[in-house]
Amino acid sequence: MANKQVIFIDSVHPVLEQKLEQAGMLCLQHTKTNFETLQTILPQAYGIVIRSRFTIDAEFLKFCPNLKFIARSGSGLENIDTKTCKELGVRVYNSPEGNRNAVAEHALGMLLSLMHKIQKADKEVRSGVWNRESNRGEELDGKTVGIIGYGNNGAAFAKKLRGFDVRVLAHDKYKTGFGDHFVQECTLNAILEQADVISFHIPQNKETRSFLNHDFVASMQKPFYLLNLSRGKIVDTEALVTGLQNGKIKGAGLDVLEFESKSFESFFEQELPDSFSYLVHSEKVVLTPHVGGWTLESYVKLSSVLADKILADEIN
Repeated sequence: MANKQVIFIDSVHPVLEQKLEQAGMLCLQHTKTNFETLQTILPQAYGIVIRSRFTIDAEFLKFCPNLKFIARSGSGLENIDTKTCKELGVRVYNSPEGNRNAVAEHALGMLLSLMHKIQKADKEVRSGVWNRESNRGEELDGKTVGIIGYGNNGAAFAKKLRGFDVRVLAHDKYKTGFGDHFVQECTLNAILEQADVISFHIPQNKETRSFLNHDFVASMQKPFYLLNLSRGKIVDTEALVTGLQNGKIKGAGLDVLEFESKSFESFFEQELPDSFSYLVHSEKVVLTPHVGGWTLESYVKLSSVLADKILADEIN
């Protein structure tokens, strides 16, 4: 594997670099290098490691004639043109196994915080308000939880729910045969008819953008709690706000938002719509900055999983 250059475009846990270099690859850090300079470096790249800093589309790939793999730290591949990669014979790796437990724990924490009004009560007590009745919570036990998307994260969330007396329904358009003692595989209509909680665990693509829209909310037969820890554009914010205002949506836990761009850190540099202001000021909403899978443990696991996948193919 000597002289196989791997360009790190984004920062990840150093265990990935360590494992690749132990296998004989040459790892080069270009996490701060601008695209103009990268264009002169990419022709020598055997592999690329990225999170979200650039979109790797057909135009980007023109600068990578010797590229054999792209390693994306995380689960989503919406910033990578996987179709063109396949045509060019470029292997694409991601690592949803690395942060699925973190995402599942975060989802459960958000849900319990919403149902038991923990953040609202905490804010009031810190402000000198001791109001017990307005902070009366609602129990998760006895509820029906609908999971949409049953990949790594959806299955991990279902596992976390096993300690509660809940009924778990799961729908996945592209997967069947996963029902067991804890999870009932079902149609989307069954979730719309029966769920008290909706949790999204699906990728962002043309089919899933604005998956939750006004029609989706209107189709729900019960008022429900919403969790979105997948991608922000899956939920239409205007439809969400309308649902919160009319009581159809009882609360929302959002780790991702429709208004996110490629660079998470520049979120507040853009002009944000009134619907975002509503979310910020609503006591029915819990917000976090896309950190559901962002734990000390997942930081290591995301890189370790990628290294294992890359090296398994290199050996074979």
